[in-house]
Amino acid sequence: MKPLPASSGDLLADRRADYAEALFASHDYVDAAALMLGALELAPGWTLGWFRLGEMQEAAGDLEAAAHAWMMALKLDPADRPGSALKLALIGKAPVAAAPPSAFVEALFDHYAPNFDTSLVEKLDYRVPEYLDEAIRAQDSRRFRLALDLGCGTGLMGERLRPIADRLEGFDISAAMLRKAERKGVYDRLGKADLQQFSYDGPAPDLVTAADVFMYVGALEKVVATVAGLLAADGLFAFSVEKLSGPDGFALQPSRRYAHSETYVRAVLSANGFSVLSLAERTIRQDRREPVAGLIVVAGR
Repeated sequence: MKPLPASSGDLLADRRADYAEALFASHDYVDAAALMLGALELAPGWTLGWFRLGEMQEAAGDLEAAAHAWMMALKLDPADRPGSALKLALIGKAPVAAAPPSAFVEALFDHYAPNFDTSLVEKLDYRVPEYLDEAIRAQDSRRFRLALDLGCGTGLMGERLRPIADRLEGFDISAAMLRKAERKGVYDRLGKADLQQFSYDGPAPDLVTAADVFMYVGALEKVVATVAGLLAADGLFAFSVEKLSGPDGFALQPSRRYAHSETYVRAVLSANGFSVLSLAERTIRQDRREPVAGLIVVAGR
């Protein structure tokens, strides 16, 4: 998948967009949106420009205009790499989907890949691999014959799994993330895969992990059923979710990530033949200097 161009391709339009960003940074949202609209008059086919215009109009309080801008971005890029449909859902202009667009997730993590480890671990105090490692070891002291790391990213979870797995395979939707993971040399195999459509034809793994992944999946029924179908009878399934403060279900958050309630997580696991071996609430990272609550879960067949 090719990335969307950050430039409009028109020097004058780009200059106006840069001025609009300067105004936006100084909290002059109305004038920023007006200037960005002027840039788009010169470059009407610029998908990311329309998406950014929508964000500026949203900040200015003009949700109708923002919706129009995001619908334009969606029209120009039906695969929805910017995530326009999610923004429309968050302002009530479209139904909330059960899952984010796969192209959005892929583009997002391709963009994050170059600075992912530094930004996540050092700046956002990301702790999920550490917590999952502790939870797995607390349940089972064995070495695992085969571990699958779903949504492996750059290999932060893989580094934790390598000492306890004879064979370790990682799968991710982002090719850029996989290239970073490959350079770490911790996986025996890496593969590009969309977890919404994931399948595996190898031997049954006795450990499957998904660290900080399900907030970009949404509804968990399909992926949990897939894991249940491939996991060995004595296997463990260890994962995290961002905790939903409400009692039931899952919901799209303003961050464009999905949060899941404990009740929902337990129900989906139970429906697929899993029992919860451990479940703990932990602060999994910071977001805009605020702690993000998550659930660290280990389940067994």
